[in-house]
Amino acid sequence: MTRDHSATKVSILGKENIIIDYDIWGPFIVQDLLTNVSSSTYVLITDTNLSKQYSESFSTAFEEHVSKLDIAPRLLQYAVPPGETSKSRATKARIEDWMLSEERDPPCDTKTVIVALGGGVVGDMIGFVASTFKRGVRFVQVPTSLLAMVDSSIGGKTAIDTTAGKNLIGAFWQPQRIYIDLQFLNTLPTREFINGLAEVIKTAAIWDADEFAALESNSESLMRAIKTPATTGSGRLSEVKQILKRIVLGSVRVKAHVVSADEREGGLRNLLNFGHSIGHAFEGILTPQILHGECVALGMVLEATLARHLGVLKGSAVSRLINCLKSYELPVSYLDPIVQERSGNKVCLPNQLMSIMGVDKKNDGRKKRIVLLSGIGRTHEMKASVVADQDIRIVLSPAIEVHPLPAMNFEVVCTPPGSKSISNRALVLAALGHGQCRIANLLHSDDTEVMLRALTDLQCATFAWEDEGEVLIVNGKHGYMQATTKDLYLGNAGTASRFLTTVATLAQPGTAISSVLTGNKRMKARPIAPLVNALRDNGAGIHYLESDGSLPLRIDALGGFEGGDINLAATVSSQYVSSILMCAPYAKKPVTLRLIGGKPISQPYIDMTTTMMASFGVNVKRSTREAHTYHIPQAQYQNPANYDIESDASSATYPLAVAAITGTTCTIPNIGSSSLQGDSRFAIDVLEPMGCKVQQSSRSTTVTGPERGTLRPLLEVDMEPMTDAFLTASVLAAVAQGTHGSGTTRILGIANQRVKECDRIRAMKDELAKFNVTCRELDDGIEIDGISPTSLVHPIDGIECYDDHRVAMSFSVLALAAPNPTMIRERECVGKTWPGWWDALARTFGVHLEGVDLETNRLGDREASKASKATIQSLYIIGMRGAGKTTVGAWAATVLDWPFIDLDTQLELDVGCTIPELVKSKGWDHFRELETSLLEKSMAEKPTGYVFACGGGIVELPEPRRMLVQYQKSGGLVLLVHRDIEDNMNFLQHDKTRPAYVEDMHGVWLRREPWYKECSNYEYFSPASEALRLSRPPTDLKRLLEVITGRGDQLECMRHKTHSYFVSLTVPDIESASRFLEEVVVGSDAVELRVDLLKDPDSQNNLPGVPFVYQQLALLRRSTDLPVVFTVRTQGQGGKFPDDAHNHAMLLFQLALRMGVEFLDIEVQYPEAFIHTITGTKGNTKLIASHHDPKGDLSWSNGSWVPFYNQSLRYGDIVKLVGVAKVPEDNAKLMEFKSWAQSTHSTPIIAINMSVTGQLSRIQNSFMTPVSHPALPFKAAPGQLSAAEIRQALSLHGVIQPKQYFLFGKPISTSRSPSLHNTLFRSTGLPHNYRLCEADSVQELKSVIRAADFDGASVTIPLKLDIMPLLDEVSETAKLIGAVNTIVVDSTRKGVRGSKKYLVGENTDWRGIKLMLERAGAQHLKSPSGLIIGGGGTARAAVYALHEMGYSPLYVVGRNPEKLKSLIETFPKTYQLQGITSWEEGSGLEQVPYIAIGTIPADKPIDRHTEAILKELFRLSSRDARRKGILLEMAYKPRTTALMKLATEVGWDTIPGLEALAGQGLFQFQLWTGIMPLYRDARAAVFGDQQGFL
Repeated sequence: MTRDHSATKVSILGKENIIIDYDIWGPFIVQDLLTNVSSSTYVLITDTNLSKQYSESFSTAFEEHVSKLDIAPRLLQYAVPPGETSKSRATKARIEDWMLSEERDPPCDTKTVIVALGGGVVGDMIGFVASTFKRGVRFVQVPTSLLAMVDSSIGGKTAIDTTAGKNLIGAFWQPQRIYIDLQFLNTLPTREFINGLAEVIKTAAIWDADEFAALESNSESLMRAIKTPATTGSGRLSEVKQILKRIVLGSVRVKAHVVSADEREGGLRNLLNFGHSIGHAFEGILTPQILHGECVALGMVLEATLARHLGVLKGSAVSRLINCLKSYELPVSYLDPIVQERSGNKVCLPNQLMSIMGVDKKNDGRKKRIVLLSGIGRTHEMKASVVADQDIRIVLSPAIEVHPLPAMNFEVVCTPPGSKSISNRALVLAALGHGQCRIANLLHSDDTEVMLRALTDLQCATFAWEDEGEVLIVNGKHGYMQATTKDLYLGNAGTASRFLTTVATLAQPGTAISSVLTGNKRMKARPIAPLVNALRDNGAGIHYLESDGSLPLRIDALGGFEGGDINLAATVSSQYVSSILMCAPYAKKPVTLRLIGGKPISQPYIDMTTTMMASFGVNVKRSTREAHTYHIPQAQYQNPANYDIESDASSATYPLAVAAITGTTCTIPNIGSSSLQGDSRFAIDVLEPMGCKVQQSSRSTTVTGPERGTLRPLLEVDMEPMTDAFLTASVLAAVAQGTHGSGTTRILGIANQRVKECDRIRAMKDELAKFNVTCRELDDGIEIDGISPTSLVHPIDGIECYDDHRVAMSFSVLALAAPNPTMIRERECVGKTWPGWWDALARTFGVHLEGVDLETNRLGDREASKASKATIQSLYIIGMRGAGKTTVGAWAATVLDWPFIDLDTQLELDVGCTIPELVKSKGWDHFRELETSLLEKSMAEKPTGYVFACGGGIVELPEPRRMLVQYQKSGGLVLLVHRDIEDNMNFLQHDKTRPAYVEDMHGVWLRREPWYKECSNYEYFSPASEALRLSRPPTDLKRLLEVITGRGDQLECMRHKTHSYFVSLTVPDIESASRFLEEVVVGSDAVELRVDLLKDPDSQNNLPGVPFVYQQLALLRRSTDLPVVFTVRTQGQGGKFPDDAHNHAMLLFQLALRMGVEFLDIEVQYPEAFIHTITGTKGNTKLIASHHDPKGDLSWSNGSWVPFYNQSLRYGDIVKLVGVAKVPEDNAKLMEFKSWAQSTHSTPIIAINMSVTGQLSRIQNSFMTPVSHPALPFKAAPGQLSAAEIRQALSLHGVIQPKQYFLFGKPISTSRSPSLHNTLFRSTGLPHNYRLCEADSVQELKSVIRAADFDGASVTIPLKLDIMPLLDEVSETAKLIGAVNTIVVDSTRKGVRGSKKYLVGENTDWRGIKLMLERAGAQHLKSPSGLIIGGGGTARAAVYALHEMGYSPLYVVGRNPEKLKSLIETFPKTYQLQGITSWEEGSGLEQVPYIAIGTIPADKPIDRHTEAILKELFRLSSRDARRKGILLEMAYKPRTTALMKLATEVGWDTIPGLEALAGQGLFQFQLWTGIMPLYRDARAAVFGDQQGFL
């Protein structure tokens, strides 16, 4: 290595061709090029972004130098579009054609030198151009990104991407020079900078422990510089220039050495792929949204975890690697929120990852090779090692299957990690102490990592690792710390949250005057109020930021609490006590701590704290006069030089329990009778009484289990001194039967376990039940009835761990005794205290483990549906009295198939009187107390699968409001039912079932409205009073419930369609469009509400107000069954909404989400915080992340759309990109871009061009194409087409090919069906044809239904039953009705009889009947019963239709009693069918029917017997003049039948049979095409010139 002009040179392949320094771009590189890589032609190739910044300065320097030469070489320049899309065959070809063009005068020749200026994309591609141009020309690399500097520019690998994968076509072609100008990093975006650091960390991890330590120690200063805004000056990196050069130089030297020793990847060079085997698999799924280095970071963590699992790497090294990556803000799991957000919540399935890894070039055939670390700075082998798929799958899988342990005798020694309790206390004490402390055997876990990060952020101490991470050196700052602006995120680390709450009160103000403690969803539900109350009372400034009693907290930096007397309730958690004890020496006065409220929980942990405080030089005196009182002096901790942490006694219970349950022997070498931990008594107090042999010294514990299946139950055991160990005891009790084959274990003293990571008592009860073990919850314990291990039932859906490490480890113990393998979900949750637990099970105990991919291990559809139903939290309905809560609740219960409870009604049952009576006798306050108590009870006892309607005043008190807010924030459903306020007031004036309001009703509404909205997360506009009387749930409510419960996924429905469309409404208000809205939506799959185009008559600023939009959206949902796309298009994106009206836009978006719209269009131009608010509250609404370029500034071919695509992928379930086509070729470029996008990401994309020229792109876009309609006032965008026009164009292009449809039956010559369906085909733009195929035998139809162009058929007599054997499937409805009238071709499946077509038999007769009755107003009749006249095949469809409409009982009249009896017997008893066989039976009906369906032949008179019954029924109905019956006559001819005349005589409305024909034809057409046409078009085709009824 030599120096030249201060630049550092590194040798590679025997030549000093790598030059590193700052500010070498320009004159230095030009001079070096001209001297050492001479040529007559230099070609500078970069991307368009870098060209603007750096090309001119290079060109200037070049011209200055060559002007002094006799023969001046030339400099040519070429710029490619930025981004990965340029790394393609097409770009390579364009560059080569440009270099060969005569325009270069002369074209480039074999002596040309290419200069590749850019990141990895430019370097890889231009290197490949150089390797093939003129059979190879020289080139030099000038990397501009950190990733390219330390990785891709060195080694000669060149390549381009193809649709088959990345870097699959390329060559080894070494650059003549590599110029690394570190000054380029000044302008490198922060994320790109961090991306490159992944490769730096990788190199240090495999090669140089010292460099890795340097990365650890310099992370804070480097990150501070990296996160400084990018600049072209040198200020950003001025503080870290030498550090940065050192780490880059270190990585470059390693790579240069490895490449020199193994240029073509024969073995050693494979080491540079540490993290890449798995990382590339992630990259194959997550690119381009997740960068290469970020994917490598994920790969490094998993490959290090794999090495630990295989026993070649210590857990401490894995923890160091993870912590180092985290310190540079690199992801360590693909489930990290930032990865999920950036990738659009992509799922990385283990099977997918394994498949991608299968094509890794390092593999040995099918054997996968992975670089395994053996320590920081070294690898297990000097090459990639062969690793079995089974082991890889374990570390990739979210769940793990634990196989039973075969019977055998063995003795093992197992050393659990350091104690979590002691580790966390030691960290706090050492950080608060003075001097250096070397802590050995510190637990490396999620909890301690959280604590370390928080203490670092508070600047309590400095931390460094020794002995490969086995020893932590803490330099305490004797109690000094500063508040931090960075939120202290604690995940679900309860110990850290409680300790740090008090620690943070000691902070001094600095750049921040307070610190924020926060955590995950579960942490935000865990209690901390007793500790906060005690500290507040002692002068600390602590503020709740969300729910009172839980994190997050804002803690003021006041330099400590006051001291003196402190009273603390300690019956919930001993950690409150330890938290104050440890910080008390730094209070402003000596502390006397009194524990009040009864006996403190977990006294051994309090004793542990005081003992450890003594080890750090502060002696706590326990009062001899007052119970549970401690005196703590003002003092400063003096750190011991060394502190050894004993193994975690709670964790030790698991290996000891393995010995107990399997009859083997296990020794824990460093936990014995002298332990500080209460759980060390587990072996003596629990295992020994259960029949185990226990040997315990002061420093070790050995347990030998009894013969399998002979564990004894514990009659009663108080586990208060070791509460965390109760889970281990519980799984042992599950198989402890006693001497008589049965036995119950009773565990007490564990009340605090309800407020741990989960409610552990309930969790154990629920999960043990899956094994068929019966448990009973007690207030402070649990009872478990033991059974034989051979009787343990296999938990089909696995064990839910509730993100609780102790649940996972406990059930892994029970799994060893079960007859069948047990799946444990949430495998990684053990990382909280024992990250290597699964490794210990496999290596120490020889347990067979298998990784489980939950996505491919799902239950069948029915079981999955049941499981999902059980996990959806209950639905609470709130709103004003009279809003329709009870009715909507009953409807919701019907839709969801859940029990319904009206809480007011339940309260009346509980107290034995009505609410008015209760209020009159006990007063409003008493009633509100009972109401609140009942709400709390319902949430506790029925958390899932119920619908509750609350009283209108439930929001009057703060406590129920708090409960409802917390409930919906934790994932629960609270639905506000709203109704037109005037309609509501009118109702309340007549309602006497509840106490009268004592104030103005409108005033009550105004006071409660903000409370209702605060307490709810969804909203439903209840229909008017008349509609509330309907017996069946309205469609708009069904759709809302589908969205908020996640039961209906409209996106998936769209994805399964070959072509889908949404119609963009361009109307000022929905009511004005009501006359043509039904027509406009035909042929579309969704309807877009363009909110920016609405005209609010009450608006003062031309912005549609929230109340107005609320009404418009509610009206739209009532007017159409289609999903809604909610769009607020801004002016800059081609709409009418002001670009800067962000606050108002947010109100509108939140309204849409509250109303449960299926799709919401969010423009990615909004600020990131704005979009995050939407994505964080979207629920099951699907987001369309969109960007429109109405000015046509972007091009599909130069990469300028890529940033918007990537940004859209971060936020959207769907991506929508809309450009402008200026020339026809722009549509082809769009299709190329779309093809690339679809090959890299599964998120569906809408990509179209505006303008008439761009219409082709709309035709070619197959997913959710926005369309217009001739009836709309104007088109939403230039060039927009109707859905029918697009189908016509697709037909002309052969994309939609003509299909044949038929009517089968005989006689059919006069059928109106051909006219019906061919009319509908033409109106919707489809090229299909419908014709008659007369046959009286199904044998004649075999060749027809298997023809290539056959796509469906109608079936009539006499073939409705005979056709069934020819079909692959018959729907359950058709089976029950006993007739198939429609054949549908399912193109997604193959026929079971060897045919390429899968034929399904359906029945639409009943749908036509239902539609006709609904159009005639049947749903508004107060008629619970229905009448069917006739007993033939059509009568069966009539029965089914009336039952589906909710009519009961159903009366059947006919001339043949036997036929009626047969009809009645074929339907379930729940249909309540009753035959009427005489006039007398008819006259005695309690419920007279006002709905009738005639199914008897009309070509002959009605027989007298039947006529007499009908006349009597019609007579009875005529007694109520206010009610008018409806008869649907199913016979087509004559136009007016005898039955219709009978009905007309008593004033009934009649519907002719041809109407039903048109109705059932609608549903046939929908089944065939997916399009629901207009009824008026269908009936016009059926009736011709005749006038119909409706």
